[in-house]
Parts: sequence; structure tokens; C-alpha cells
Amino acid sequence: MHFASYTAPGGQEELALTFGDPSASTRLLVLPAWFDEANKLRHFSVELMRALERAGVASVLPDLPGCNESLAPLAAHDLASWRSAALAASQAYGCTHVLAIRAGVNLAPDLPGWAYAPLAGKAALRALLRARVVAAKEAGRSESSEALLQTGKNEGLALGGYHLGAEMVAALARAELPAHGLHTLTPADFDAAGLWLRAEPDHDGAQAEALAARIVQDVQG
Repeated sequence: MHFASYTAPGGQEELALTFGDPSASTRLLVLPAWFDEANKLRHFSVELMRALERAGVASVLPDLPGCNESLAPLAAHDLASWRSAALAASQAYGCTHVLAIRAGVNLAPDLPGWAYAPLAGKAALRALLRARVVAAKEAGRSESSEALLQTGKNEGLALGGYHLGAEMVAALARAELPAHGLHTLTPADFDAAGLWLRAEPDHDGAQAEALAARIVQDVQG
């Protein structure tokens, strides 16, 4: 495992986590889940990359601008800038394939690969809005998803500890599951359940190993 960096559009240096031999014939761009799901799937994503490394497949997991160790303000970014950053990371590391996890599919560049339990951007936004409404109710406040969405489109909005800019909220609100040529896989394909459904971050080593084995099998034909 190594920490590296890539230059996102606009000149901002962003960190990336890399595994495997840089000269490997197959290098996978891993596009992570977003927001709360990113926390719940980070361990899984890293252990998956370790398993791929053992099988001879290199991989890179880039920070998106405004996320993790990024110094860029999240509110200044939207889906278009995230897509551009994903493409820049792919090109910087010579990626041959992509694995898009959950809402990461909304950013996938034109590469062969896999979408793991893909989630439309608008569905990711709905989950954030729903969580805020529930939290407000528990605190004795009344909020509605519709009113919050309108505010978000006009002014931006803090959701789940993330301050999303107005352009991001508007883009997410209309982001259907994108058309893509990626092979769709789900935890059910491995007799497992989605880690994002658990109340707290957790890990499933068997699921990570099984997904890595499937990717290696597909790559080798």
C-alpha cells in the first residue's frame, strides 16, 4: 500500500491510495461509495484492494475533491467536477478498468469494469434528506424533504455532516442511474448483504475476497 497523489482539474493535488505493481497489466480505478456509505465501506474497499494485489491486479482509490484528506471545499464541487477528477485519476495512473461502488457509478469514466450495487445520485440524495428529516424530528424540529431540497438547490445544504453546494444538490436531484457498460454485481451474488445497511461501520472479509476473485476471473477471461 502506498499513498500517492494526482492533480484534479483546477490544479488541486488530491491523495490516492495505491496497491500493487505499477507495471501490472491490469490496474483498477476504485470509485468509492459516497457520504455516510463511504465510512461504512472504506474498510471493505481497502481489503478488496489488498486481495486484488495478492492476485496480481493493481488498483488505485482516489480521494474526490472535498472528501477525506482533500483540502478543497466540498461546497465548491459538483458532479461534473467529481467526474473530471475521477477521469484525471484514471489517466494519471493508467487505469485499464474501473470498479464503481454504490453511487461511485455516477462518476465512472469510459472503461470496462464493474458496478457494485450501483446507486443513482438522486437516490443517494434522498437518503441524506431522509436522515436529516428523521434527525430533526428526534430533536423536536419539523423539516420536510421537499423544503430542504428547494433550499439546497438555491443555497446549498448541510446533510449528514457534509455541506453540499447548490450546484451539487441540483445535479444530484436529477441524477438517474447512468447508462454504462459495466458489469453489475451485488452482495447477493456472493451470498452476502450490503455493509451500508448496517448501523455502524463494519467489515466482511469473505465478501471482499469473493468480489476480488470475481474481478480477477473476469479479467483473466
